[in-house]
Formats: sequence, structure tokens, C-alpha cells
Amino acid sequence: MPKQKTILVTGASRGVGAETARMLAARGHHVVINYREKRKRAENLVDEIIAAGGSAVAIAADLTVTSQVAAMIDEIARAAGQLDAIVLNASGGLERGADPTYPLAINRDAQLRVLDAARELMKSGSRVVYVTSHQAHFIGSRAAPDGYLPVATSKRAGEDAVRQRHTELATRGIGLSVVSGDMIEGTMIVKLLHRRNSEAVDQRRGLGPLPTIVEFSAAVCDEIEQGGTVARTVFVGGSDYLAS
Repeated sequence: MPKQKTILVTGASRGVGAETARMLAARGHHVVINYREKRKRAENLVDEIIAAGGSAVAIAADLTVTSQVAAMIDEIARAAGQLDAIVLNASGGLERGADPTYPLAINRDAQLRVLDAARELMKSGSRVVYVTSHQAHFIGSRAAPDGYLPVATSKRAGEDAVRQRHTELATRGIGLSVVSGDMIEGTMIVKLLHRRNSEAVDQRRGLGPLPTIVEFSAAVCDEIEQGGTVARTVFVGGSDYLAS
């Protein structure tokens, strides 16, 4: 039976983060569910996982605040002693009334803050998985939907910044994966984008079924279990992006 890993999933109280946490726990791993403010929702997810025979804990931390990230990593260190994987899933920028600086703060700066804070807990054989979208990953060659541009550019900046850590991570024996998906049906970001630009979402749906949360989360979980230190990029859905 595979060794139980301790895995941090950021932004894990709902959507892809929550489903990834469920799947990882079902595969026998201990999951740290990071959330910002939805404590009850995160605790309910922990209860659900434990009731199903899994292992999980919820830890609050606003990833844009250095002290809160440090406190979260310290708590993980005290309880588990190490981290075997991080899923950098938390993102934002479409929220109503969000500060114009927030997309970069959460989608780039917060990703590096978590990675740098956790690095000393990660031993050889660990893995980092950065979660993104095709609309962000391909921003250099495909126009982002109206209303999504600040998120897309900041998510791509976050991906690039994490990739720049690859050589350093590899020297420590830590692998890196990027998992990029088309708009994922049922996620909050697609719901928010639909309010701003329903035509863009409907256009993607018109090309065929969008990936589901379950399908995308399974791809993320599979990357956690990859070995080696060669950086990998995995695409879920959006065949027209891959053909261009």
C-alpha cells in the first residue's frame, strides 16, 4: 500500500480544491484543507472525509498575508513534520468590488509566498502542482474573454513565477506539474465569468462539454503521484486550444 502523504490544498473549501481533497483522502493521504474565511464549509468537508474513512484537517489562512501563511506552515510542521505535496489551487480576481491589485496578489504573489514558506518542509520526492486555466496558460497566443483578462494575465504570471522555481526545486528532488483546464463546469469562477460575459462561457460550451470538477480534480490528483523532477504540463479539455 502506498505511503500516506501529507498534502496541502489551497483554496480547498469548495469546487476543484474540495473535490481534490476528497479524492486525495480517498487515495489514502492526509489532506490539509486551506481556506480563507469559510470555516464552516471547510470543517464540513473535513467531517465528510473523516466519515468516509479518510484523514484531513482544515487550517485558515489568507494567502495574501505573510504572517497567516507562516502560521499555517508552522501548524503543519508541528502536526506532520513535513509536506509531501502542495496543490496551488487558490485563485481569485473576479469577485465584485475586488481591488485592481488583487488578481496579482492572489494569483502570483500568494503562490510564491506559500511555496517559499513550505519549501523547507518538502523533502526529495515531494511535488508541487499549480492549477490554472487554458484561458490563462495560452494568454500569449489566444485572447482572454472580456472580463477575465486581469485574472488570466495574473494566473499566467503566477505560473511563470512558479516555473522559475523549477531548477531550485529539482535540486531538492521536488517535482513540478502544471495542470491547465478549459472552463470547468460548476466552478465559481465560471459562474462569476458568466455574470460578466455569458457569451464567452456559452461559446465554450457550444464547442462541446466542458470538463467537470471531478475530471479536472482527478488529473490534479494523478499529478501528485508522479515521480521525478522533470516539469510536466497536463491539459484537461479544450482541444481547440491544443490544436492552435
